[in-house]
This record gives sequence, structure tokens and C-alpha cells, in this order.
Amino acid sequence: MNYKELNLIGSSSPHIRTKDGTGHIMGEVLLAMLLPLLFAVYNFGPRALAAAAVSVAGCCAFEWLYRAALKKDNTVGDLSAAVTGVLIAFVCPVTVPYWILLIGDFFAIVVVKQLFGGIGKNFLNPALAARAFMLSWAGEMSTWVGPRSSSALWGAVDAATYPTPMALLHENNLEGLRQMYDLPEMLVGLIGGSMGEVSALLLLLGGLFLIVRKVITWYIPVSYIGTVAALTFLFPRGNDPVTWMLYNLLGGGLMLGAFFMATDYVTSPVSHKGQLLFGLGCGLITVFIRYFGAYSEGVCYAILVMNLTVWIIDKNIRPARFGESKPAKKKEAESK
Repeated sequence: MNYKELNLIGSSSPHIRTKDGTGHIMGEVLLAMLLPLLFAVYNFGPRALAAAAVSVAGCCAFEWLYRAALKKDNTVGDLSAAVTGVLIAFVCPVTVPYWILLIGDFFAIVVVKQLFGGIGKNFLNPALAARAFMLSWAGEMSTWVGPRSSSALWGAVDAATYPTPMALLHENNLEGLRQMYDLPEMLVGLIGGSMGEVSALLLLLGGLFLIVRKVITWYIPVSYIGTVAALTFLFPRGNDPVTWMLYNLLGGGLMLGAFFMATDYVTSPVSHKGQLLFGLGCGLITVFIRYFGAYSEGVCYAILVMNLTVWIIDKNIRPARFGESKPAKKKEAESK
């Protein structure tokens, strides 16, 4: 055979291409968050939709302005900024002022993401880092409304301080929580809390959608939720173990964090073993903060702390190179 007649084309990797680019993946994530967003509008009123729209617009605007100012290729079209905007709105109370949302958008996009090189180079989850920064305004970030409270798109919000399930759990007040919310209400999301965190059922469905679509894998969510379940069941703080565990799983931001935050490609480990370890660490820190911290919720800080360990996990848990035997890999590690 004369190979010169085959018209072979030599090119650099990658040689296998797919339609699943960043824009396609982020579009699927936005689709998975659509039902929780609609439920937030149902639960807290149209201001939830307005807050999400303001947050998305702010994130997209800051990304466009930053990259235009530095004369870089614009990346707004990959939808990653839009995903960040929705997630920032999801982790805030519906009463949060729009100017705080915009400050959070700026911090997430410019400080956490773009200053480190843009998408794929940030070492912290932008939305969670923004939430931690926004807690500088603790009063505005901890003013909760009850489910189905009256609200207006631009007017004042019925913003009486309302106890969230995690606040009651932090006080070890399981009986009080039972009287206020039963488990079906916790599952559906007819409770007080952050806009996009309340409906465990819809977040679970969204997470399963992403797993089925192979946008994310099951390793981090299962190890994260499983660790929280095991610890709260084994150490129920004097309460009924099963009930205490279920309230801990369905309350707070666990489902949102496990499926939509901890699974961020950039800030989570590459290997499956590393992802299991990452989820385990997130679960341990979450329960530790909930049990012993002054703050009633631990998901945000647990994921941020584990984000900082990803480089260590990836460095020490690496798959063997193709064709390399385990003894050879062990010998190479010992020689170092």
C-alpha cells in the first residue's frame, strides 16, 4: 500500500473531538437548575426571579467588561458566568439587596475567576467564595422569610426574621423543627432558607439529570451525602438517629453543594479515588461545623476548604500511565 496516496493529515492533540464544549455543558447545568429556580419563585415570590436575573446579568457584564478592558477573547458565550450568577442567587436569601448581589458577582467573576486567568484556572468555587465574602453584610445575608410569604418584584419584602431548619438544628431543637416543618415539607422545600437551597427533591432530580447526562459523576455527591448521613446517624446528639439524619440531609445547602458546587470541574479532583476522598472531606467538615461551629451551616466553608486541598489530592492520587505496571509506579514513587 502506498501511504502517500492516503492523504493523511498530521495535527496536534486532541484528536478526538466532541460537541460537549463548555457552552454545551454549562447549558445542561442551567437546565438542571431551572426547576429549583421556578420553585424558588413559587416559594418566595417573583423577587426570587428578579434576584437571579440581576445576578446573572451582573456576572455576565463583569466578565465581558474585564476581558474587553484587557483586550482578551470574550468568554461570556460559554455560559459559565451565567451559571455562577444563578448559583450566587441560589445561596442568598430572597431579601438580599441587589447591590450586595452585584458585589458578590464582581468578587466571583473578577477576583476569584478572571484575576487567576479565567475559566479553568480558578482554585476556589467562584459562587461559594462570593457567598463567603458577602457574609461581610451578615444582617442582610441572614434575614429570612418563611415559605409562601408575600413579596413584590420591586417593593419591600415581608422580611421578618424567620428561623431556618439549620438554625433550629444548630440549637439541637429537633422537636421545635418537627413542629414547624415535617419531613415531606423538608423534602419538597416548603421551608425558609436561601432561594435555591430549599427544595432537596428538585435539587436531587437536577443532580441525577446531570449524572445521567454524564455532565458530572456520582463519586463526589454520593461520598459527600453518604458521609453526612453516616455521621449524623451515628452521632444524633441525643435525638432519634434516623429523624436527625434525615433533617440534616434535607436541610441547608447539602443537596445544592453536593451536586452543583462540589462537582465543579476546576476545583475538584480529577481521579475517581480523589473525588471520593474529596466528598468524604466535604462531609466531615460540614458535620464538624454544624456540630461545633458558631455558624449553623457548614456546606459553603467545607467545599472551600476542600478546594484548597485539590492539588494535594491530584498530586498523590494519580492513575497509572497507560501500559505502566503497579510495581513500576511504586518503584518510581520510592525513588523520588
